[in-house]
Amino acid sequence: MAAVGDEPWLDDAAGRLVRPFTVSNGRTRPSIALDLLSQVMATGATPLGYLGPEHAQVLDMCRVPVSVAEIAGHLKLPAVVTKVLLADLVDCGALTTKPPEFHHDQTDRALLEAVLDGLRRQL
Repeated sequence: MAAVGDEPWLDDAAGRLVRPFTVSNGRTRPSIALDLLSQVMATGATPLGYLGPEHAQVLDMCRVPVSVAEIAGHLKLPAVVTKVLLADLVDCGALTTKPPEFHHDQTDRALLEAVLDGLRRQL
């Protein structure tokens, strides 16, 4: 069993004691659109109402800007569950979010051709 205070939701032999979608109350769709590379940061506002331990962990991690993917990795939760938790915190004003820093044309033909060429070389 993990030491008290380390990771209370994990058991060395059994693994995760709480199923991932239990953490989000079975919700699979966040209330806001978040990309895996979106950055989130704590606002300093105190959230009202009950928050689970994962919400508290997220707020602790978000003292500096951090990506959605990095938070999911630290929490050892699927990205969709992490996005639901983050959306909860954004909705109550405890987190702020911004899109990824890079911008690219979704239909950049040169990029698509380069990917296709790389795939062809692998086959």
